[in-house]
Amino acid sequence: MSETEATKYTQHQALLPVPDLEGVTERKGTDLTEKQEDCLQKVLDHFSTSDYVLPEAEDGKLLEEEKYWLSYECLLRYLRATKWASPEVAIKRLEATLRWRREFGFYTTVTPEYCEPEAVTGKCITFGYDVDGRPALYLVPSRQNTSESIRQIHFTIWMLERTIDLMGPGVESGTLTLMINFADRAKNPSISTSRTVLDILQTHYPEHLGRAVIINLPFLINAFFKIITPFVDPITRPKMKFNPQVVPDGLFTANQCWKEFGGNCEFVYNHEIYWNSLLTLCNEKKKVQMKRWRQLGAKVGIKEWDVRRPLDEKAEGEIMHEETGLASEKTPSVQVAEVKESQESNEKIPVTTSVSEVPVAVAAC
Repeated sequence: MSETEATKYTQHQALLPVPDLEGVTERKGTDLTEKQEDCLQKVLDHFSTSDYVLPEAEDGKLLEEEKYWLSYECLLRYLRATKWASPEVAIKRLEATLRWRREFGFYTTVTPEYCEPEAVTGKCITFGYDVDGRPALYLVPSRQNTSESIRQIHFTIWMLERTIDLMGPGVESGTLTLMINFADRAKNPSISTSRTVLDILQTHYPEHLGRAVIINLPFLINAFFKIITPFVDPITRPKMKFNPQVVPDGLFTANQCWKEFGGNCEFVYNHEIYWNSLLTLCNEKKKVQMKRWRQLGAKVGIKEWDVRRPLDEKAEGEIMHEETGLASEKTPSVQVAEVKESQESNEKIPVTTSVSEVPVAVAAC
């Protein structure tokens, strides 16, 4: 892409800002019963012992990333998912996910470089936020560009992890909204692939699905959903919305949702802009959050609320400088024109903003 073409493209694009979550979300775990607090403490104690090793693992010592993952809210999610049956049940499921995350390759092979060939057409995009502040992950099978393989599943789950990276403080139970458009039947995933992804979501991402918005459902996939619905967790089942009116139904505001799903954002994917912006934003947020996590003790059970809370620009810049050695000002990566509507007229007013200041939803709204 030439510089002229890139400039022309970015003049018609926008990066959707992180929504203000004040009054929308709150700290979690403040209303636990005495029994629930006891269960939570026992799970926390189990993973916090100095001599803890992960059972049935080649090297059972927890990685720093694994301790970070075992947040206060993560323990709550698994306890709720197991209906607070007992600490032992939640521990068993948590350890199964810890082993799965290693086997899946999160800390080794499933990297941006490995996943990028799957990303070039924009078939899986994180874009905007629903009315509850959940980041949305769009799946568009019609943009399929590769043959069915395990890498497709790796990429989908890798994008799910990046969407979780973008969630704000307090977005803890039902952390994301899944948006699926099955418009092109010829390129829809096989039932086997769909079942594998669904199993991963149910087994290793409990309490993460806020809702799934599904449109243009083909006959075979519809039949598949009907078959598996009785086996879907009763809590998950009502979260699946088929062909809803997302704006009138109060699921999204129009300026946070793609046009084909009922919003007013006409998305145009540009891989070079989107991919680099996504990696930059997620890497920067992770560095800042890991720094806070280390300052809070670098241990199991630290609250996501404290790690993900907003910092003022000066404090965040100081963390970035300490982590990377870079100057504390915002990263001058890609400058994108954010299109806003004037309050006094319908005139579109372009406002230049930096990728590092806002999430990576590239759109023409």
